[in-house]
Amino acid sequence: MQQGELLYEGKAKQIFATDDPEIVLMAYKDEATAFDGTKRAIIKDKGIMNKRISCLLYQNLEKHGIKTHLVEEIDDRRVRVKKLAMIPLEVVVRNRIAGSLAQRLGREEGEVLKSPVVELYYKDDSLHDPLVNDFHARVLGWASSEQLEDIYRQALQTNAVLSELFARAEIILVDFKLEFGISQGEILLGDEISPDSCRLWDKDSLEKLDKDRFRRNLGGEEEAYREVVKRLERVLSK
Repeated sequence: MQQGELLYEGKAKQIFATDDPEIVLMAYKDEATAFDGTKRAIIKDKGIMNKRISCLLYQNLEKHGIKTHLVEEIDDRRVRVKKLAMIPLEVVVRNRIAGSLAQRLGREEGEVLKSPVVELYYKDDSLHDPLVNDFHARVLGWASSEQLEDIYRQALQTNAVLSELFARAEIILVDFKLEFGISQGEILLGDEISPDSCRLWDKDSLEKLDKDRFRRNLGGEEEAYREVVKRLERVLSK
């Protein structure tokens, strides 16, 4: 299966056509962005590490019955995935208060939530990905009631599986973003799950092992991402 024309280039990935109209090739980049792309940098081997982490997580999710777009790994940066008609919603699952939720509610970062909270954001950089609700999604035609129910179910199931996995790696899954798309009438988990799209804290020290190191000018991004790879490979090899 050959790499064809570039179909789309985002902040962290490129999407290429293949000779199968139902399959595309996704390549991970080293570029890091924050604040709707106003802050940019290159993190050495970020694409390699994010691709490895995302594949490990998606393969684990598949074993637990959660269907994803992942088809197969090609090399250290590229994967083949099912072509999805993306639903224009970012689905954020929160286990602790952090980031924008702490700012909106005036609560202390790190506060444990009594149960996971799921939020929807309309995916549009020009609007800064505004927070929306089910009514917006249905009325504006982004997703039906049935689709939203399926998305919420998958999001919470993903949270349960990944929280347990990260706990085994002595990492707290604080919150994370998911994106979903439709392939042949079925809603599948797409995009990626990586330190770019998660808040991951060391269980004991609460050291940040995610893109907040870049957002907050903490440094050590490459080392943090490598640590996540190392811990996941260790627990999944047992």
